[in-house]
Amino acid sequence: MISRQLEGSVPAAASPNNTVIAYEPVWAIGTGLTPTVAEVAEVHASIRAKTDPAMRILYGGSVKPSNADELMAVANVNGALVGGASLKAADFIGIIKAYA
Repeated sequence: MISRQLEGSVPAAASPNNTVIAYEPVWAIGTGLTPTVAEVAEVHASIRAKTDPAMRILYGGSVKPSNADELMAVANVNGALVGGASLKAADFIGIIKAYA
């Protein structure tokens, strides 16, 4: 499924200089639910295998201060696409600290 989505949405001219890929499971959108670290790792590894090794891949599915450390530690997760948590300064700062 991820392979088909990439093939249908990433243009041939996409490169690490002009493209960032963000992934969020459809079932996580707006639900507050987060996949397991193993599930995130599996999908991001699949995306990595189909893209340029230098392409940045963001994870965005209910990233919160309470899970940012473990999500950002997953292989092939190069950052977060933060949704609702970006609306609360304290939550957003907590996520930023996961990068420090």
